[in-house]
Amino acid sequence: MRVLSGVQPSGILHIGNYFGAIRQFVELQRTHECFYFLADLHALTTVQNASQFRGLSRDLAAGFLAFGLDPSKSVLYRQSDIPEVTELYWYLSTVASMGLLQRCHSFKDKVAQGVVPNHGLLSYPVLMAADILIVNSNLVPVGKDQKQHLEVTRDVVSSFHTTYDCEVFTLPEPLILDDVAVVPGIDGRKMSKSYGNTIDIFGPEKPIRKRIMSLVTDSTPVEEPKPTEDNALYQLLKVFAPKSETEWVEHAFREGGTGYGTIKKRLFEYFIETFGEARTRYDELQKDPAEIERVLASGAEKARRTVGPLMDSVRSAVGMR
Repeated sequence: MRVLSGVQPSGILHIGNYFGAIRQFVELQRTHECFYFLADLHALTTVQNASQFRGLSRDLAAGFLAFGLDPSKSVLYRQSDIPEVTELYWYLSTVASMGLLQRCHSFKDKVAQGVVPNHGLLSYPVLMAADILIVNSNLVPVGKDQKQHLEVTRDVVSSFHTTYDCEVFTLPEPLILDDVAVVPGIDGRKMSKSYGNTIDIFGPEKPIRKRIMSLVTDSTPVEEPKPTEDNALYQLLKVFAPKSETEWVEHAFREGGTGYGTIKKRLFEYFIETFGEARTRYDELQKDPAEIERVLASGAEKARRTVGPLMDSVRSAVGMR
């Protein structure tokens, strides 16, 4: 079964990216045929500074590789290196209804956050559909709150097949990842670059430690039990702590006697234990950008060989060939 997923290079990788996606990507490559892409075209809807943008894809690729994504087992490529994606995006745009796009949760959420709506933001689900369909993916890993993205793709497929009286696309199914952790940010909301509440994985230890120590907590005295409901510190500890430390975490919150400062220091220790090896590998990769580009170029070549037959069928269906 072929799996397809992508991550936008719109900022520095944070722990929500790892526990919400990349950890599962690495596991899936052991049992599935996997295509993973750096969604740089999507990122242009939010990152519109050329000098900032140029290095983001390389940084994201370094992160993927540092965490153990194996180019011999998975196809890793940059979205913009596959020109057929934007060609397919246009064909699909001609059959995607405006009402469908305007109802998408992500579009409405971004507008509600004050993002000025533009065509790219509105039509990004169609570009996402092109990403999914172009490699004939069978499965798309999604969290339970992301199923709408795939439903849009399936609706667009149905419209295309009906319009052109053909059956050229594989109808993708969601791969619901039950072990995906909902990672809170330092302010308690879901961790997201758009909220500015992330904890980065890579970079110097000192600012990361400072970020963890800035986690929002209440004024419960040291000797008192600490609330666990809607408590970002507690939730992060549950994500990070090894099984051997579960009892310590529960005792620190439910029995009292441990201050928030001590608990945050323990969280930082878990962070280093979890990401120490990947952080070292990431630093090594950043010193060899040519190797990162070699991996991406090789992945793009494999991807383009894969998409060729599908695009021949699509062009024939619409009358381009």
